[in-house]
Amino acid sequence: MSAQLPKAINTSEDRRDRRSSIPRQELNRFSARSENILEINYIEVVNESVISALHDVTLSVPRGKIVALLGGNGAGKSTTLKSISTMLAAERGKVTRGSISYDGTPVKSQDPAQMVGLGLVQVLEGRRCFGHLTVEENIISGAYSRKLAKTEISDELEKIYGYFNRLKERRKSQAGYTSGGEQQMVAVARAMMAKPKMLLLDEPSMGLAPQLVEEIFNIVQELNQKEGVSILLAEQNTNVALKNADFGYIIETGHVMLEGTAKDLLNDDKVKELYLGISKEGRKNFRDVLREESQSHAGIHH
Repeated sequence: MSAQLPKAINTSEDRRDRRSSIPRQELNRFSARSENILEINYIEVVNESVISALHDVTLSVPRGKIVALLGGNGAGKSTTLKSISTMLAAERGKVTRGSISYDGTPVKSQDPAQMVGLGLVQVLEGRRCFGHLTVEENIISGAYSRKLAKTEISDELEKIYGYFNRLKERRKSQAGYTSGGEQQMVAVARAMMAKPKMLLLDEPSMGLAPQLVEEIFNIVQELNQKEGVSILLAEQNTNVALKNADFGYIIETGHVMLEGTAKDLLNDDKVKELYLGISKEGRKNFRDVLREESQSHAGIHH
């Protein structure tokens, strides 16, 4: 018999069961529609006009909260983020069905620069810095769209350095010669110079030592709490992400498989077995668990 997930955690089957019976305006998972800064309803994404990348992905980000989008390589995390920021078109991808709404505005034909103007900024995977510029020049470039005066830029820089003390010490260093953790901080600091309402962070912990991961997530928490920035965080590091998030979604092969509060997802034994690879019998991968579930269902029907 297949394992039953707790009621606090919703599965993709729950969503499909409710899709036809609940009005669209009541579909939000965690709060009323007016309190969500981001809403994605049943989007499908196709790459190169033929490759299906996302299937019926639905999620929401409450205003002022941190939401973690979790999954392995190729699960669809980056594709989801780029669908929101409209960077998908640069990779010949397209949202072919469903809807995305950011801060009450439908996301349709905007380009990434327009989304930044609306207050939504994505920090791409891979610590994309201008290696030949100094740390400070990189950070200042994030304010380009705001057309600030020199005194205003100086004030904004000091505010940013209040969060990124390490960068203040390296402000005159060439960014390409800083550490991976420092480059990740530069990327986030540069995004904050655009004064966003919402940040999309793609794999901020990738390739970093645990101490630096902790430092970066502490900064993310501070930005969320003190600046009120809503954050959608795509991560493979499930434990770290859920410990720093309010809510979480687990995505596999382009489908949202589970969703719930971060606390419920992190502590539930079934979730540990299915998605953290931990069980009483030892480590399991997701495909093995699916195979066992399928065999169990087949045994019931026969």
